[in-house]
Amino acid sequence: MPLSIIIDGYNLLGALGKKKSEEPTDRAGTREALIRRLSLYSQSKGHPITVVFDAWREQTGLERYEHRTGVQVVFTKRGERADQVIQRLARQYGRACAVVSSDLEIIQTAKAHGAFVMKSQEFQVKLEFFGDNKPLTMKPQAISLTQGGAKIEDEKPPERPNKKGNPRKLPKAVRARKRQLRGF
Repeated sequence: MPLSIIIDGYNLLGALGKKKSEEPTDRAGTREALIRRLSLYSQSKGHPITVVFDAWREQTGLERYEHRTGVQVVFTKRGERADQVIQRLARQYGRACAVVSSDLEIIQTAKAHGAFVMKSQEFQVKLEFFGDNKPLTMKPQAISLTQGGAKIEDEKPPERPNKKGNPRKLPKAVRARKRQLRGF
């Protein structure tokens, strides 16, 4: 069974460099562009995607679910934030989902329930190969995890002075993370 991906919509838009606009038409346009890119990604990889957007300031008081181009879109109800919905979905799916968010509270909840967690910056790197800004040249790259987020560097093991073992082999934790990311 494919892994369900739950995405914090505005968090991912922020990682992609799109600012939250006060104009409702601008917000709708950027959301639609993101949904189209996620649809391409979902069709290519075969993972069902749920993207959650904050709508707690909107006039409608109910949580809305829409299914557009292969992506389930969730708009929160009045007074509820996307973080709460994502945490609820992570509890519900458990190990059968991956959560994409850079919010520490969401990350902790998802990990506590066994979900695979990917920061928005990491998923942005994966998503850039789909949609409008598809890179023309593809150079092998690795994602190195740092405290502040993901950073891209050339495919080579880090330098390890005065340590035993094969210096060309990546550390076990990095190899395990790469195996998990390979499915995306």
